[in-house]
Order: sequence, then C-alpha cells, then structure tokens
Amino acid sequence: MARIRPFRGIRPTAATAPDLIAPPYDTLDRAEARAAIAANPLTFLHVTRSDGLLPDSVDEHDPAIYAEARRQLARFREAGWVVQDAAPSYYLYRQTWRGRTQTGLMATCAVAEYDDNTIKRHELTRPDKEKDRVDHIEALDAQTGLVFLAWRDTSAEARAALAEAPAAPLWETTTPDGVTHALLRIDAPAAVARITAAFAALPALYVADGHHRSAAASRVAAARGGAGASGWFLAGIFPDSELEILPYNRLVKDLAGHSPAAFLAAVDAAFHRSPGQPTPAGRGEISMFFAGEWHALRPHPSRVPSGDPVGSLDVSVLQDTLLGPVLGIANPRTDTRIRFVGGIKGPGALEAAVQKGEAAVGFVLHPTGMDQLLAVADANLLMPPKSTWFEPKLRGGVVVHPIDAD
Repeated sequence: MARIRPFRGIRPTAATAPDLIAPPYDTLDRAEARAAIAANPLTFLHVTRSDGLLPDSVDEHDPAIYAEARRQLARFREAGWVVQDAAPSYYLYRQTWRGRTQTGLMATCAVAEYDDNTIKRHELTRPDKEKDRVDHIEALDAQTGLVFLAWRDTSAEARAALAEAPAAPLWETTTPDGVTHALLRIDAPAAVARITAAFAALPALYVADGHHRSAAASRVAAARGGAGASGWFLAGIFPDSELEILPYNRLVKDLAGHSPAAFLAAVDAAFHRSPGQPTPAGRGEISMFFAGEWHALRPHPSRVPSGDPVGSLDVSVLQDTLLGPVLGIANPRTDTRIRFVGGIKGPGALEAAVQKGEAAVGFVLHPTGMDQLLAVADANLLMPPKSTWFEPKLRGGVVVHPIDAD
C-alpha cells in the first residue's frame, strides 16, 4: 500500500508566490544563488540556498549556513510572506509547459515505506549530499524540498478521487522559463479521506527525482525515533502518464589517445553507423557529433543484453560498449573527462561544445521512458547515473512541511 497523509503546509500567499517560488536548490551554484538573492528579496533561495547570503569564506556546509536558513524561514513567516494552513490538507501542484500539464498530489509519505522499498528507487545516493539535506532538515525542523514521486496511472479510483475533490485555488503564476505553476488546496474531510484510501490501494510509489531528499528524511526520522511528523516526508506524487523525461546527454573531453580513425573503427565494431541527425529517431539509436558531422549509431544486436532492464537501456549500451572500454570512462560518476548536459539545452549545446574544442565528441540519447524507469525500480535495480532529466522542474517554496509538531 502507499500510505500518505495530509499536513498543515506552510506556503506562499497569492501576492508573494510569483516572486517567492524558486528554482530547485541543486540547479544553481553558489554564485548564481547569490545573484538571484540579490535581485529578488522574496525568493525562497534565501532559505534553500542561504550560502548565497554569507561570504565565500564560510564553507557551504558550515553550521552557520543551516542556522541562517532557519533564520530566513522564520523571517519569511514573521513577514507574512508564507502562511500555515489551519487544517491538515492535501495540495494539487499543477504545472503547464509547452502545451503539456502535469498535476501532482502534494502529501506526506511514510518514511517506513521508503525504508521497506514500497517507495521504490532507481539511483544510488552520495553520503555528502545526503548529509547536506539532513543538516538542512534538522536545522529548520522542516522539509523544504519536494521528493518527486510517480504512481502508475492504472487506478480509476485514485484518478476520480483527485478529479472530484473540491480544490480551492490558492495562486497561479508563470515563471521566466515559461512554466505556469498553480497551487490548490483540498481540506474537506470526506475528500481527504477518499484520497487517502485510494492511494492506500496502490501497490507502490516510485522516486522519479529526489533520492537524496528522501534518504535524508529517512535518516532524520531514524535519529528522532520516527516520532510524529518526522516519520513522514514531503512529496509531490504525479501519475506516470503525465510525466515526460528528456534525454541526459554526454560530452567527452578527449578520445583517450585514439586517433580519429581508430576511434571510428572502435565505434563501428559495436554499432552500425550511418549519417545522422541531431535527434535520435527513436529508442535504440544514439546521435553522435564528431569531426563536424552527426552520425546515427545503432548497436549491433549482440551488444544489447535481452531481458536486462538496466543493460538494455541506451545509456547503458553507450557506457558499456563505448564510453567505458573505448574512451576510458570507467566511472562516469567521478570521471572529470565526461560532462552531462540536460536535454533542456538541446543537441545544439553539444554541437557547439565540440566545435569550440571544449569536447572531442558528443552523444545525444533518446529519452529514457517512464516504462523503463518503473521496470528498473520494480526489479530492485539501479539505473546508470544521469539517466533521466525531468521537465518542468518542481519549484522550491511551493509548500513546506514542518516536522517540529504533529
């Protein structure tokens, strides 16, 4: 079952939301966060990237950073820029971008179900990034970052419970990136009970993005003995049918000592290569930009392990047949010779980088499908790093979950 419950969210008002909701904390570096904070006194980056308020001489993980985040959240509340709802509520977070809308249920999920893998994951986490989120939650006594979850859109009752619930509009705004965000609240007891029951009938939920935030919530709950609200974590739960994954593309700095001719010979040993386009024609094709030309790469059938939900992914085939054995990228998590480029930037970003000499070769992948992500998670396996890029991103500050009281 998928145990969820409503909560008394802390959220922006209709007047402050347009300036307050902010890009996710991990999409900006410190200099970018500082510039955004300087330009906008209401941005929630004051809370999620408080390192941008302190001198660079203060380490990004210094306790003073987290203490400043707590002070900023208190300041936002005292100023009335964010308010806390009186009744436990569910929220609908609706995003519209490029003619497509996705609507997530904002709720709290049971940490125990994350721990027992009822909430399934598909990525490894890094201890340093986990600790950063742990320290942030502990300092604020609140979770400020949504864990982006998906549910298999096969439950007519869950769909109906959400569609038929009386939802009060709270605010709507369009951010500079062209995404329209809207927040609605559901607090009618009957509607809340129906949604809770409908989701309890789902066999599982899936982490789409936010593995470090969910892992951090688990660590905080363990430290607090799972008491009260600490045993629940903030999530936006979206039907898989509404989600779109963009590719996560690759740039490699050099050819690991191979001549251009030797490199192409190695490519031809693993792939059928033909003149190509910047965007792959479909799943099973990779577009490569090399020596001023686009090439279409289709792996020889023997290079694609059948029945393997991880090994058969395009990103795995590229890594296992070319990036690793030919270009020497044994560990893409740590190797500085590879750079990952989110699909939002398009193939042109890779072509430009190669043309400028910033990289020797670029690879554009067909997006990993939601069906593939769910299959990997259901098999209790892990995807290669940087396999998925979700758009639009869930903004920071939309709703905060306090864990200092139940």
